[in-house]
This record gives sequence, C-alpha cells and structure tokens, in this order.
Amino acid sequence: MSDWNTNIIAEFRENDGKVGGMFEGAPLLILHTTGAKSGEERLAPLMYRSEGDRVFVFASKAGAHSHPDWYYNLTENPEVTVEIGGDTKQATAVELGRADRDEIFARQAVDRPQFGEYQKGTDRVIPVVELLLAN
Repeated sequence: MSDWNTNIIAEFRENDGKVGGMFEGAPLLILHTTGAKSGEERLAPLMYRSEGDRVFVFASKAGAHSHPDWYYNLTENPEVTVEIGGDTKQATAVELGRADRDEIFARQAVDRPQFGEYQKGTDRVIPVVELLLAN
C-alpha cells in the first residue's frame, strides 16, 4: 500500500471517518478486498455515495484508462469489509447494470463534478459498484 493511502487510512481511523486535504468534507470509506492474485487483504480509501441504505463506490481511478486494482479484487472476491465512520461492516459487492449505473453515476457527477471529469478523461465506462451491507 502506498504511503499516501496509509496516511489517509490512519487519519480516517483517528477521526471517525473524517479526513482533511483533498477529501475534506467528502464521504469516505475504507474498502477491504481480498487480492485477486495474492489472496491477501487489500485496503483502499474511496469516496462513496449513499442513497438511503444503499452505498455505492466508483471505479474511477481518477479517469485512468484502466480499472483500479480494488475493482479487479472484488470482481473475483465480492465478499468485502467496509469501514464507514467508526463502523465496520461486512458487505457483498455487486456491479450495477448499465442503466442503473448511468443513473447513479449522473447523480454523483452532479454532486461531485470531478467524477464527470474522470469519465470524460477515459474511453472506458467507469463501473459503479453497490456495497450490500450486512445488517
């Protein structure tokens, strides 16, 4: 894990899910996945969107031309752990179909314009994944 991610995760955990810098005021979670190749636990701090009880993450990789590693991990191993604020929950990751993806992504791009810019910067369709949280 990069030092940058390590520092974000430490700040997140010290402040019940709140961090400063470029993520200040943004909804942030820590996604725990199982490495698709290594089988080892991987952590990724991600911006997310909540709508009622639903939680979504976006495989944007800041508009890169490839998906982020965490996306490949959860497609192989969809059972994940999610830290939101001070809570840790188990979840199942489910990629949205195109119509649902487009609706959720459009709302995210209105609320967080950088996501619209990320999509404009790549030819790939940025996947939207719903995290079905266990009760």
